[in-house]
Amino acid sequence: MNKWALPLCWTAVLLDGFDLVVLGTVIPVLLQEKLLTTGSASVVSTAGLVGMMLGALVIGTITDVVGRRKVMIVAVAGFSVFTLACAFAPDAVTFGVLRFLAGLGLGGCLPTAIALVNEARPQQGGRATTLIMTGYHVGAVITALLGILLIPQLGWRSLFVVGALPALVLIPLMVKHLPETAVRRAPALEAVGSLFRPGLRRATVAFWVASFMGLLLVYGLNTWLPQIMRSAGYELGAALALLLTLNIGAVVGLLVAGAVADRVGIRPAAIGWFGGAVVFLALLSIRLPGVGVYVAVFLAGCFVFSAQVLVYAYAGRVYEENRATGIGWAAGVGRLGAISGPLLGGALLTAGMAHPWGFYAFAFVAALGATAVGAIGLKAKSVVGSAG
Repeated sequence: MNKWALPLCWTAVLLDGFDLVVLGTVIPVLLQEKLLTTGSASVVSTAGLVGMMLGALVIGTITDVVGRRKVMIVAVAGFSVFTLACAFAPDAVTFGVLRFLAGLGLGGCLPTAIALVNEARPQQGGRATTLIMTGYHVGAVITALLGILLIPQLGWRSLFVVGALPALVLIPLMVKHLPETAVRRAPALEAVGSLFRPGLRRATVAFWVASFMGLLLVYGLNTWLPQIMRSAGYELGAALALLLTLNIGAVVGLLVAGAVADRVGIRPAAIGWFGGAVVFLALLSIRLPGVGVYVAVFLAGCFVFSAQVLVYAYAGRVYEENRATGIGWAAGVGRLGAISGPLLGGALLTAGMAHPWGFYAFAFVAALGATAVGAIGLKAKSVVGSAG
């Protein structure tokens, strides 16, 4: 593999990670400034996630048709331009439209990057995928830190400016150094249809369900955790610090999960990680004293986010001939869960039930994710020899 491919893809995924938490970081301020209400915040979040869903479905498939390199460059350029434009949005409607347009590029970036890395390290599917996804959560951690540092001094708009600036360096480097990988270049309809060939039908549906549950957790927590913690009596600074802690836990969890998955198999690792998410999400329903809440949030981050990434790693191992299409459709259908997560959190907040019932609901979702991974079964493994 070209030595530039991994760092360039990692950086692109880092920018995707910025988008993961930026809305959750600024929502408390937007609510205070009355630019958004709880209802309109949910709509804006949904608009961005609908864009991501369409981007993952369409662009993830296109990359198996036209190649990875062009898709990555266009996706990064697109979401960077529209992220910058969000800084100048005058109202909630414009903000929502720009979030939708940025989401198209963001949705296509992730499956393409994962496909590139899996093709570079075919014997390390778990570790390669979790490694690239550390960029996702490093970006989330950086964004939470920037929110704490910049919002009090420069306001919420400054975050979107800062989030778009790295593209000025990244895109020229990608144009010059990002390699193309071998792809089948099958017609788009044939690429999608291959997900349902004999031996894969059940696995495909199970991947979609598991991705739905995983992304519901990821986006529900990252969008609403600060506000849920505020409703439980925590100050804004502490609530944002807990969001930061959640994503630090995600990075640590990814590093551990990839090694475990390559050692014991991706399937049992994914089931175990969803199970860990059940335990620590349920624990957050208790108002823990002092450092205890930070430990619980850290461990929840370790398990919640790695569980979702292991779903992608498993899909990358099963869909060998149409990897980006398989991952893209799992991610795209999973975006329905990403849409549902913020809507669920918003509904619970509006009803005054976010703490503790929100955490019980999220724990139940994690249990369903573990069940879905278990349902993939052995037939999919027989298609590719050993999927974990």
